[in-house]
Amino acid sequence: MATYKKRGYKPKNKAEENELDMQNSATAEVFSSLDESASRSEQWVARNQNYILGIIGVIAVAVLGYLAYSQFIQKPKETMAANEMFYPQQYFDQALNSTTQKDSLFNLSLNGAQGKYGFLDIIDEYKGTKAANLSSYSAGMAYLNMKQYQEAIMHLEKFSSDDAILGALAKGGIGDAFMQLDQASEALTYYERAFNHDLNSFTTPRYLYKAGVTSLDLGQKQKALEYFVRIKDEFPESEEAKTIDAFIGMAKN
Repeated sequence: MATYKKRGYKPKNKAEENELDMQNSATAEVFSSLDESASRSEQWVARNQNYILGIIGVIAVAVLGYLAYSQFIQKPKETMAANEMFYPQQYFDQALNSTTQKDSLFNLSLNGAQGKYGFLDIIDEYKGTKAANLSSYSAGMAYLNMKQYQEAIMHLEKFSSDDAILGALAKGGIGDAFMQLDQASEALTYYERAFNHDLNSFTTPRYLYKAGVTSLDLGQKQKALEYFVRIKDEFPESEEAKTIDAFIGMAKN
């Protein structure tokens, strides 16, 4: 085993002198190898300098371009789209609260009037904005209320949100549209997606109930029983729980 030799150390005999020479030779080879590697790296960098600078330039331009797009194009676009939503949203809210002229008000929310945009205009003109996404939800719900179920499905499927309530309502709305089109299996799929979207005391029991009733209609009593029991056990204070015992009895028979 080699031992550490202090500076100025003189070998005691020929064997130690040979060992010291071998160590010095190995060390020199290592440094020579490192020098050669560094030299090759430097040569490669020198040969490919323009390529490297080009790559760095492309990355820099891409980053600056993205920042400029976000600041000077996307941000103002988001603001304009959000402002445009004010007009159709008023008609949409009025339609929900009205006992008459619902379809007329929903139509105004969809198509706009007096030079103002409706939800459909916002979807077309402001693609990729949050306002366009929300307009897809509102348009889908407007069509659902107007009993135009295919249009409702088309727009609600375009809506995407992690929001606990809106995300579930959109999926549930698609389920409602499929039920009206006598496509119960498709409706059940969306009701299940709706109550799985988020666990809360509003949308979860609502769509567990609809999923349970739809499962009964499809003859899937065990699945229906599972959903009804969940309402009874997990959401005893919900509106759906008030009559759930009767539905549990139907699923057991």
